[in-house]
Amino acid sequence: METESEPYVRLATLRQLHQVVADLNTARSLADTVQAVADGIVAGLNYELACVNLVRPDGDLIVSAFAGSPAAEALITGRVGSRASWDRRLSMGEAWGDLRFIPHTEGWVLLEDDVPQWHTEGPAPRFEDEWHPHDRLYAPMYAPGARAAHPGGPPGSGRELLGVISVDRPRNGRHPGPWGREALQMYASQAAIAISNARLRSNMQRALIRLEREQQALRASEESFRQAFEYAPSGMAIAEMGGDQHGRLLRTNDALCRLLGRPASVMRRYSFADLVHPEDIGTLLRTSAEGGRAELRLGRRDGTYVWVSLRNSVVADTADGPRFLLTHVEDIEERKRHELQLAHRASHDALTGLPNSAELRSRLSARLCERPFAASAAEGAPGFEPPYEYDYEHEHGFGFSPAAGPAGPYDHHVHTVAPTGGETDDGTKGLAVLFCDLDGFKSINDRFGHHTGDAVLIEVARRLTTGVRDGDTVARLGGDEFVVLADGLGAADAADLAVRLRNAIIPPIRVDGRAVRVGASFGIGWAECGMTVEEVLNSADQRMYVEKRSRSKVHRRAG
Repeated sequence: METESEPYVRLATLRQLHQVVADLNTARSLADTVQAVADGIVAGLNYELACVNLVRPDGDLIVSAFAGSPAAEALITGRVGSRASWDRRLSMGEAWGDLRFIPHTEGWVLLEDDVPQWHTEGPAPRFEDEWHPHDRLYAPMYAPGARAAHPGGPPGSGRELLGVISVDRPRNGRHPGPWGREALQMYASQAAIAISNARLRSNMQRALIRLEREQQALRASEESFRQAFEYAPSGMAIAEMGGDQHGRLLRTNDALCRLLGRPASVMRRYSFADLVHPEDIGTLLRTSAEGGRAELRLGRRDGTYVWVSLRNSVVADTADGPRFLLTHVEDIEERKRHELQLAHRASHDALTGLPNSAELRSRLSARLCERPFAASAAEGAPGFEPPYEYDYEHEHGFGFSPAAGPAGPYDHHVHTVAPTGGETDDGTKGLAVLFCDLDGFKSINDRFGHHTGDAVLIEVARRLTTGVRDGDTVARLGGDEFVVLADGLGAADAADLAVRLRNAIIPPIRVDGRAVRVGASFGIGWAECGMTVEEVLNSADQRMYVEKRSRSKVHRRAG
């Protein structure tokens, strides 16, 4: 190509530019327009390679079209470069108006970033303005007349970036002069207009197609909705929204009527607030109309309640017409039952069905607080002034504030106390913790196997449970260790209970036609506010070992 200073060359280039710009506006779709932009660079602006990167909704740029090399097109089309990497490129190098030229002396730092790249190899430049294979020239495309939401970024950030055209290998092998730069910048501006128009046409076409489909769907929607509503396998209801009759059921399907055992004519007299379990009314009132979900219990005609899942949505006859509440009601009774079973398994021993160690500690922890009862009793004495205001609600989470009075500020929590007279009953009633360890159980396991040992544990658990009161807790701590929590006992009561339970365990246990025996050692501890759960259990455990060592081996034999 001749030098750019010659007028006729400029005129020829201008004619080529005019032709390729005209081709941009004849493309039928957005994809065709973007490809025409890339092809126009190669056909009209004398570059061998051109790539068009468009901004996606998330801000990153995707390679949308490539021209000049089928191999490069197959390699990088559809690949994505982050917006941060592109902003970095558009702030480097030399600014040629809106263009950005990054010479190879600076561009080497970009070789490892995430922008898709295609480089051709070639000899090093022999003179100053010769094009190097690693030179980069970018032509940003900005939305016509648009302003960015956050100006103040890199050059050009005062406008909304639509994409970036990248070019390579000018046919004359030189950096573009002023006229070539002006032509490329002008082309990028026209390409931005063409892409914006193509997007607008594409959006309008989609809107027209969507409108036509909506009109077609609307003509069939009433019948489809009626069938879907009436024949849905789960419950459906339509209720009024707003006004004096807000929430009143207007229409219910057959599945909901069967679930609640009420005919449709009767259902129209109610709202869900009339049918919900009293304990779940708060859950219902907190459930939003649009997209609200809730799990609660609804009353059946026979007086029982069924667990259901409610899902709300708002529907309207027309855009400005009255709105109604559409509620989907799903029977989850079986799932709730399964959840309760899972919760029971998590807190109970799989073999014996007794509360497990975690559940035992939870129940014991619920009876203890960090302040010893002796301290709170002293605070209730005449003339005592508490040093600070105790945040009872924060400490215990009961959600109420203690009332001041003669009993002191801590008596909303019933403190757990322990007898102080040792084995002598001083009349104090407390929470007894009986630690039970089976004697001779290991020999049964060794001689007869784990099947027999498991059967023994199950029978011991049954005997312990039978020997305590309703409300007492029998838990399996692990292995052959059990713990009994019995509230309201004095020292003598706890000792009598330990004797009764030991006597209940001693009789032979028949397993597969064989009679086996185990003994039991009991240690009696007492739960008291100011102690931790572990301290309570360790105290009972230590007393159990004292009691075990104090009894002769012959009295502890079993088998």
